[in-house]
Order: sequence, then C-alpha cells, then structure tokens
Amino acid sequence: MSRRQFNLGEPIAYFLTWTTYGTWLPGDKRGSWRWGEPDRMPPNALFESMAKTQLKEKPFRMNLDDRLVVENTIAKHCELRNWPLYVVNERSNHVHAVLSATTYSPETVRNQLKAWCTRRLKKSNPDRTRFWSEGASCRWINHDEDLDSAVLYASNEVQDNKR
Repeated sequence: MSRRQFNLGEPIAYFLTWTTYGTWLPGDKRGSWRWGEPDRMPPNALFESMAKTQLKEKPFRMNLDDRLVVENTIAKHCELRNWPLYVVNERSNHVHAVLSATTYSPETVRNQLKAWCTRRLKKSNPDRTRFWSEGASCRWINHDEDLDSAVLYASNEVQDNKR
C-alpha cells in the first residue's frame, strides 16, 4: 500500500452539499446529523414526525426550471469570483458543488452560493421564504485523487446510478 503525503497547505478544492428545505429531517430513514456531532443519527419515525410539525412551510423540491436556475447561478457566481467550478449537480432535493475557492472558508462559499440561489429562485417562487436547510456538508479536498472522486460522485452519472 502506497502512502501519500499529508497535505499541510491549503485545500485544493471544496466539496459542498446542501439540501432543500424540509426534505431531510431529523429521524429520516436515511439517517440524519445533529449539529456538532460526527456520527449519523439512526432513523427515528417519531423524531421525523415531530420535525414535520415544526416546518414553517411546505418542503421545497426543485423542478427542472429551479434546477437550471441553481446551476446557472452557481456557475455565474463562480465565474465572477474566479473560483474554478469542477462540477455542480442540482437534484430535486439537494445540490452538490465541487469548486476551488481556497482563500475563503467553505462556509463562506456555501453561504454565498445559497444566498445567490435564493435570490434567483425567489423570482419564480415569490411566496416562498425558505429554500434550503440550515448548514451544509463542507468537505476539504486535499489531493488530486480526492478531487477526481468528488467530481465523479457529484456528477449525474454516479448519482443516477444509485436510483
């Protein structure tokens, strides 16, 4: 087994994933995460039912037009910021983006992308106030092989093969 060098410098990219509002609740059958805890919580129908009662509006699922808005908004924002975008894949209930913006924290990048997508989605969904769940997965990518894997995972091909 070959050992690769630990990268002591900045990450080469980020792998960001966030879900749409109300589509992955605590207790969900896929498991869920609690803020600040590393382990996935097991499915729990009672927790999921309780979370549903706390929703402020209907869950948001992106239609094809919404998905195109998200894709174009992320691509344009990355272009304006000079952030290389390797892949963006917007699904009906979540978004994956792999990009380099290493002079910014991944949380800052995520917040900017979610905010700009919200502004654009609001034009075709004027009655909605919530489009996204809080937070997101923000993974650092430190090696070229990991970047290749993240791009492959986030691509339509791999996502579609899981269905």
